[in-house]
Amino acid sequence: MKMNRTLVFQTDFGRTDGAVAAMYGVALDINPELKIFDLSHEVPPYHIFEASYNLVQTLSYWAEGTVFISVVDPGVGTDRKSIVVRTRSGHFVVTPDNGTLTHIAKDVGIEEAREIEESLHRRPGSSESYTFHGRDLYAVTGAKLAAGLIPFDAVGPVLPLSSLVILPTTQTEILPDEVKGSIDVLDARFGSLWTSVEREAFLTLGLKFGDLVDVSITGQGTPMYRSTIVYCHSFGDVPAGHPLVYVNSLYRMGVAINQGSFAKAYNIGTGQGWKVSFRRAGDDRK
Repeated sequence: MKMNRTLVFQTDFGRTDGAVAAMYGVALDINPELKIFDLSHEVPPYHIFEASYNLVQTLSYWAEGTVFISVVDPGVGTDRKSIVVRTRSGHFVVTPDNGTLTHIAKDVGIEEAREIEESLHRRPGSSESYTFHGRDLYAVTGAKLAAGLIPFDAVGPVLPLSSLVILPTTQTEILPDEVKGSIDVLDARFGSLWTSVEREAFLTLGLKFGDLVDVSITGQGTPMYRSTIVYCHSFGDVPAGHPLVYVNSLYRMGVAINQGSFAKAYNIGTGQGWKVSFRRAGDDRK
């Protein structure tokens, strides 16, 4: 496969210090013709699940041969593996093996995984540094791969796909009168809830745009929200400050407030402990 000299970085480092710039410098020192872009550097610290979700949200819009480097790595310096995978879509992801590939494995597919051979691909002079693999290992390996200086099979030994760390995800539950799932992530800047419930599953309720939906949300088993709101095309279909149910850009169901933050208004979080239920309004069947 021809590489396209493109690197896309994701981290939880933020921009308040030089960590991101250091990774750019390492990559460009390997090949100054590399094109470097950011997915995000604002992943909440240690939030592996969100990093995984961001990757599947973004990856398919980039050309084959693009290399993604994702560093959300609370286990840096431990015995967790450093890996590169080739996806079925023809992309490459350089990352710790800590669950970051969960959604790629589930929704895109992984063709092959290799463990990075540190003796070949670690930045010279960094062998006694154990806490910045993004700079010392992942930027180096990703840049070599994106620039075509090494083929994928030179990254290191093959790993069984069954050995990769995959985080728990929620299987949508479709009942005759109700569809259940979890709140996977927030549309962070706006506070909208992105659920695990697929559009196709939601539509088994027989709902059309403009219909009312009973929405219930629990956090760690505690009821946090229950109300009847409208199913809309988009935010502007309701007045500012009003809630709505909509289909997000990944064809999953979202819950939002037009020009407001649903998450802040009702103190809603994300993860497997946060559950959501959709019912057609007025359907009292149990």
